[in-house]
Amino acid sequence: MPQHVAVLMGGWSSEREVSLRSGEACAKALEGEGFRATRVDVTRDIGRVLADLKPDVAFNALHGPAGEDGTIQGVLEVLRIPYTHSGVLASALAMNKDMAKTVMAAAGVPVPQGMVVNRLDAARAHVMAPPYVLKPIAEGSSYGVFIIKAGQAHPPQELARPDWKYGEYLLAEKFVAGRELTCAVMGDKALGVIDIRAADGGWYDYHAKYAKGGSIHILPAEILPNIYQRIQQLALRAHQALGCRGVSRSDFRYDDLPGGTGELVLLEVNTQPGMTETSLVPEMAAFAGYSFGGLVRWMVQDASCDR
Repeated sequence: MPQHVAVLMGGWSSEREVSLRSGEACAKALEGEGFRATRVDVTRDIGRVLADLKPDVAFNALHGPAGEDGTIQGVLEVLRIPYTHSGVLASALAMNKDMAKTVMAAAGVPVPQGMVVNRLDAARAHVMAPPYVLKPIAEGSSYGVFIIKAGQAHPPQELARPDWKYGEYLLAEKFVAGRELTCAVMGDKALGVIDIRAADGGWYDYHAKYAKGGSIHILPAEILPNIYQRIQQLALRAHQALGCRGVSRSDFRYDDLPGGTGELVLLEVNTQPGMTETSLVPEMAAFAGYSFGGLVRWMVQDASCDR
């Protein structure tokens, strides 16, 4: 039974602040479960820090590049420190939205029509007929995401700014109207499905994700039972197709608007989903009977190398 857990948090990605909140919440919960939790604000000398610390397990509460793309997982493999969440390959694959879509589509998971575009090309002219979405290939928390509405004359000019920091290439995808739905997988089991609505009636952006009261979560989602079950099946299929381990969360769009297409697509799989007080995975786990402490205990007990 592991006793000493290093909670990896912070880091240097654009999601640093969210990671610090996730890490602190998890560290407190682990202490409540009887573990000794050491909070580690990850810097580029993390290999030396962990070699000196010698924890039984590393709890990965990092988000975004370096923490979610296989980098920190590779360091932990070299050090042979068991860790939570997905391994090197699944992390790197899921973080690259374009490559992940290719693998998921091959496994029979419906994904939105789209293409990779250069950000400067996307700033000059519409890369597809509006409405569509532009998003960085390897970012999270809605950083750098634009929804181009029907009838919008010009694409977002922010893409051409010299201080743009979300990569030179973007994923352009057809916008699917309707509901924003999400489903977590824990081990080999899909949890409940949440219908997410931004409290201000807009889209599920950074503020809606992380501000208290920014979003409304309806669990279980009030959708037809066959659609509910289909989302659970697709979340598990995507998790397995990408080779994910531990906990992941899949995000969906479902057009059930009057006169809508009925289209259901999986947008992306998050291998390091948020673990803050407003996060979705703890809510789905609670619905399945796991306290927050029970969830993080399960994740530590599930930790391993060679994931």
